Amino acid sequence: MDKRDGSLLGRLVAAPTAVGLASRLAVAHLECRGINPGPLLKQAGLSATALTDHNRISVMGQIDFLGLVSRAVADDWIGLTLAADFDLREMGMLYYVAASSHRLGDALQRLERYARLGNEALVMRIKKGPVCRVELSYTGVPRHLDRHQMECLALTFLRLCRQLVGQKVMPVSASFIHHRSGDLRAMKRHFGEGVEFDASADEICLDTALLDVVLVDEDPFLSDLMLKSCEEAIAGRLSNASPFRTLVENTIAPLLPHGEVGGKTVARRLGLSDRTFSRRLKAEGLTFAEILNDLRRDLAVRHLEQRTLPVSQIAWLLGFHGPSAFSHACRRWTGKSPIKYRRDSPTGLAMPV
Repeated sequence: MDKRDGSLLGRLVAAPTAVGLASRLAVAHLECRGINPGPLLKQAGLSATALTDHNRISVMGQIDFLGLVSRAVADDWIGLTLAADFDLREMGMLYYVAASSHRLGDALQRLERYARLGNEALVMRIKKGPVCRVELSYTGVPRHLDRHQMECLALTFLRLCRQLVGQKVMPVSASFIHHRSGDLRAMKRHFGEGVEFDASADEICLDTALLDVVLVDEDPFLSDLMLKSCEEAIAGRLSNASPFRTLVENTIAPLLPHGEVGGKTVARRLGLSDRTFSRRLKAEGLTFAEILNDLRRDLAVRHLEQRTLPVSQIAWLLGFHGPSAFSHACRRWTGKSPIKYRRDSPTGLAMPV
């Protein structure tokens, strides 16, 4: 469906929306530093009025905006910076429906159901076992274009858990699909030493015993009210069906560094037969090779503009057998070798993701 479709269904399918909390925090962050947010909002396709009026905004616009803010303030960890100390009550009904629960396990189940009220692209899954795995994923937006929003969401979730139980909860482990290297102290300060990048999933693992902890602000009366409000809100929103290309991209991205990328593997991960997978691609005028090539090209550009990342490591991250294969592909995409492309591109701490 064309992104310019004016119908409500068209907007939800082509462009998932969010309440814009991260963007409002970013605007305040810019203004505190004497930076006019207007040009950056315009560049990201966001409306200052929409943010001021607490109207919903495009999730992709928010992802773009956070990347631009990261560059403007020279903060490569802008997602963590924004999530670190804001009043969690600014989350609105999501905060109160969680905080009024009886136990942390109840709160997580509610967040799993209602998270997309805050961000339609966000899917949260709780998997209980020896540890409680909280998996965050996107639908309807390409995961490979984002770092800052996912890190902001993850830290906000962790801070919420800590506030609800009144304890300094530290994850057993945490993992992110996107790449990070260099000084990771900011991330480890929040998530502990067991944080991993270039992973197969965005995931926070908690001690299962925490699920039985009674919340410090449990309120059965508020709980009933918030459940009713959230159910009404979720019933009033259409689910955003993910464009198939985006679904395929989000499946491929975490597989690239592990050399497991192939049409059969992706089809299996999507729960489709090879024939059905091929038919779905053909119906949208796509080929698997085209999607893989375009995804690698987009990631290559982003990785090359991170000056500290060696070309050999970029080749590995993109699933190439070696630097020479990556160099050949880079010349085909950009007309330049990786080193020349990096030398000619603008310097910046963070990519405009």
